[in-house]
Amino acid sequence: MERMIIDVIHQCSTLGGACAVMRVSWDEASSVMNRAVQRGLSRRQADVVRHIGVDEKAFRKGHSHMTIVSDLENATVQYVGVNRTAESLAGYYAGLTAEQRGGIEAVAMDMWEPFVKATRQGLPLSQEKIVFDRFHIIKQINMAVDKLRLAEHREMSSWGCGLLKGTKHMWLYGKENLPEKYRRDFAVVKDANLRTARAWAIKETLRELWSQKTKPAAGKFFGDWLGWAKRSQLTPVKKVADMIKSSLASVLNYFGHRITNGVAEGLNSRIMTIKRKCCGFRNTDNFKTAIYLHCGGLNLYPQ
Repeated sequence: MERMIIDVIHQCSTLGGACAVMRVSWDEASSVMNRAVQRGLSRRQADVVRHIGVDEKAFRKGHSHMTIVSDLENATVQYVGVNRTAESLAGYYAGLTAEQRGGIEAVAMDMWEPFVKATRQGLPLSQEKIVFDRFHIIKQINMAVDKLRLAEHREMSSWGCGLLKGTKHMWLYGKENLPEKYRRDFAVVKDANLRTARAWAIKETLRELWSQKTKPAAGKFFGDWLGWAKRSQLTPVKKVADMIKSSLASVLNYFGHRITNGVAEGLNSRIMTIKRKCCGFRNTDNFKTAIYLHCGGLNLYPQ
């Protein structure tokens, strides 16, 4: 019976749905789920996870977050911590054996300083293992482009020129991913003498950093790009350039490990789906249990 309830919870993604199908109370279904997750976590062998991703997930609106640690090779959630502080991630490292900590080869994360601090304190030779995620960096440069677009659009609108109206999303696509329906209009604004167009060109060139063949080649490429970005006189772009420069060693660690947080982002999408189907969670423990059940890759069934 318990195995069947676990299967139905997996299929429904909600306790309410499982209760309706199995005709059990919410408390009964919740107890089954809690027991299943506890079994799974206790059975999880002390395997070494070579590549991990560290990300955050909003628990509710505002500033309530969870820290999510993922196994990037197996696409499973390894750890869920409350908040997104150094202490919340330190709890993950503290729970590992010396062999497990030593076996972690690389950690993909964004530039959130508390996560960096916890990793430097909890992981041997962490300076060589932290890989600042390229998708986070591209997100930052995209935000800079959009900030310039908005300011320039307001300026041009005051002259009665609507050239940039309705173009917000066009600038945020990679040039190879721009939908066909936008290409004709985008060709017009892209080739215009606009600050936004210059920022977009700088952004698109930065994306080529991760396609370099070697770390020295990537370092040289970045040096050339940095000079262009700084000479652009585009303040938002210059700020992003300075941000990358200050953390360049961890950005270039990508070329030693070739990992990104793409798997973690995919898991975050699954977690968001679970949260949405359940109409949110009031209790952090229930949210953690649901994440482990659906995304932990655990052996949940009773013997």
